Amino acid sequence: MSQFTRVHRYTAAPPALLIGFALSLLIAMGSVLAQQEPQKGGVLRVSVNRAPGLLNPLKHRNNSEYMLGELLYSGLTRLGPDMRPMPDLATDWSPSDDLTQWTFNLRQGATFHNGDEVTAADVVATFETILDPDVGSPGRKNVGPIASVEAVDRYTVKFTTSVPFADLPVALAYTNAKIVPQKVLEEDISLLDTQDFGSGPFVLKSFEPGQLARVERYDGYFIPGHPYLDAVEQIVYPDSTAEVAAFLNGETDLILELPVPEVGRLSNESGVEVLRTPSGRYVNLVMRNTEKPFDDVRVRKALQLSIDRQALVDILLEGFGQVANDTPISNAYRYHEDLATPERNIEEAKRLLAEAGYPNGVDVTLFAANRPDIRTELGVAVREMARPAGFNIDVQTIPYDTYLSQVWKQAPFYVGFYNMQPTEDGIFQLTFTTTSAWDESQWNNPQFDALVDQARGVVDDNARRELYGQAQQLMIDQVPVIIPVYLDLLAAEHDYVKDYHVHPRGAVFFLDQVWLGEDAPNR
Repeated sequence: MSQFTRVHRYTAAPPALLIGFALSLLIAMGSVLAQQEPQKGGVLRVSVNRAPGLLNPLKHRNNSEYMLGELLYSGLTRLGPDMRPMPDLATDWSPSDDLTQWTFNLRQGATFHNGDEVTAADVVATFETILDPDVGSPGRKNVGPIASVEAVDRYTVKFTTSVPFADLPVALAYTNAKIVPQKVLEEDISLLDTQDFGSGPFVLKSFEPGQLARVERYDGYFIPGHPYLDAVEQIVYPDSTAEVAAFLNGETDLILELPVPEVGRLSNESGVEVLRTPSGRYVNLVMRNTEKPFDDVRVRKALQLSIDRQALVDILLEGFGQVANDTPISNAYRYHEDLATPERNIEEAKRLLAEAGYPNGVDVTLFAANRPDIRTELGVAVREMARPAGFNIDVQTIPYDTYLSQVWKQAPFYVGFYNMQPTEDGIFQLTFTTTSAWDESQWNNPQFDALVDQARGVVDDNARRELYGQAQQLMIDQVPVIIPVYLDLLAAEHDYVKDYHVHPRGAVFFLDQVWLGEDAPNR
């Protein structure tokens, strides 16, 4: 029985009730589902709202690219729906007693799409490339505190970590940790940007950046019987109205990320299922802590106190989310701490702004990429909420490509958007520690860094929880960014699409397990 949450024809409900209902529904459907055998054949057409820019899995940055990476490549492990590691190219693994050495055994006979066998040498070369700071892979800080990687023999790899690290098998399932051939890395790594060198369930047929990607079944895939589909097409729709219209017209089968305003409409369509999964995905206000006015914590706290978070969930998200308290750790994480959420207090916000030297208010420009729509919607809502406190916010919506090249990690104030990570260490190391790959806020807080570094080396569960709790409280107090809400993950599919589930990680898809029913128009 799948552990993914599937809910259709639904209305908003608290996450706990939603999960309970979904599990009951799955149990009730169990006998029916057990009678349905997956069928081979057909083309799954998936619509996405952000264009993939490159094929190199070591450098992917958004969900469209992550999907292509998973279709074409394999990792050592995969992240299951319960956020635990599953075998992929590695069949099993074991740690040393002190959790500083991990041995992974590889599948024998797994091959890249050119027919070459995947070996320990490819694994070593891949991780050495990911860990090379000159390469710039987002996975560098998220695959764990790896000190060295060595090939014990052709099918055995040993990882040594700089501290005890119990999360390594999970960390190695990171989206950018796909195994690529040693030969390509040594000869010309740039080939990964435009060509397929993977060992995944599908092979690349065509790639038109910004428009369409098509992959087709790899008959030599190492999981017997998989994939079921003949092909997957990823089609880009920058406009959500056009994306939904194409879906309803039968031009696509699955909407990867469904905008909240479309949920009610599609829920009433015959033959359509709306899927929802509570998650730790969040949308946030990134403030460059090294630039005025956000170099003053009083300004950041003033903005923090200007926001009505429950109103954002109720109105902006239409109930499809949860209130957040300016940390990335939702209650979907293992070490979430139930800390006090900052409440709106306009008078205190005005006082803090005046104390920081802005008695007459402050003018700031907030950049928001045009995809997904929630970025601009949040910017406009915050603009209105913060106006009484003295914030005069000019919201500027820009194309997503422009955002990536000119705003992300550069502008002093913009709207960010992040998937849930497998672990607390993963999300902290990705965006908030001083040495993180995506250090947007430039908070650079030594106390926070020390707490995160210490936690990754602690085995005792209670001690680890205490350290992560202190790190979360520090973020609430210092406000390096504002994370006002966590987003439920929403998707839509025609009912002939079988066994697709929305993964809480948001960047994991398992399309090799999806199949199409006999009534699918594109079988």
